[in-house]
Amino acid sequence: MAAYVFGHTNPDSDSIIGAISLAYLKNQLGQECIPARQGEISPETKFILEKFGGELPLLKTEYAGEDVYIVDHSDLAQSPKDVLEANILGIVDHHKLGDITTSAPLECWIRPVGCSNTVIKEMYDYHGIVIPKNIAGMMLCAILSDTVIFKSPTCTKIDTKACKELASIAGIEDYKALGMEMFKVKSAVEGASARELVMRDYKDFDMSGNKVGVGQLEVVDLSVFDNKKEMLFEDLKALKAEGARHTVMLLLTDIIEEGSQLLVVSDDESIIEKAFETKLQNHEAWLPKVLSRKKQVIPFLEKAFK
Repeated sequence: MAAYVFGHTNPDSDSIIGAISLAYLKNQLGQECIPARQGEISPETKFILEKFGGELPLLKTEYAGEDVYIVDHSDLAQSPKDVLEANILGIVDHHKLGDITTSAPLECWIRPVGCSNTVIKEMYDYHGIVIPKNIAGMMLCAILSDTVIFKSPTCTKIDTKACKELASIAGIEDYKALGMEMFKVKSAVEGASARELVMRDYKDFDMSGNKVGVGQLEVVDLSVFDNKKEMLFEDLKALKAEGARHTVMLLLTDIIEEGSQLLVVSDDESIIEKAFETKLQNHEAWLPKVLSRKKQVIPFLEKAFK
């Protein structure tokens, strides 16, 4: 029976490319694996797949009774609802350890690096498996995306080393230029609905029994949101009500200015103000140097909610 490899809900490029790269590795090691996804892909991920001839993973949201590998998360809130009814063979991730548990031993590769594909690159090296040119290019893009072209505080020397080696395999000389090309695609918001924008890179978290949603949009110029904030706030309010959430937040991240405009809809804004040591003005605040949701947002929110 083939195993499925999938990332989190509302998949970003790391989740999609991670499913592809890990499934290929496992297939080369003699275990049949199928890359899958839990949702629709972003314009950035579409750009990566088209540029390197990648095949879109299978859309699958139910896994009861299936063998699975989990990529880019270990939280139940970001997994299929029936994930605990699946046979979890392994987890490959770069986030904090979540609340997924298993009844049998499993393979775990969880490393404090900037991207799951950096961990998968280490797995290829460990097993001595050659990375195909097109997969190397996609993995490179996933790392550039997650590390915000090395600007994120989550970026490590391991990530930059992996990028150099993957760029060499893929035949890409100026991979930072590739990263900027990719982020320009990521910055395209015209024609997208408010819900599409909010959910483009969105995750739910359980914080001391409170359901908290945090989305992020990374762009090269925040002015693209000048006439869109009202509709974004309206959708944040709707999303909060739909999921009985305590708080829904959206980070509008400017990778050039290196900071994020925070939009908040919450039952108690004082918790958010406490988390970031700031005052919200009309439910907004500028967070200088904040680029990483994983390292600069979630830990502070979790502490404030305790």
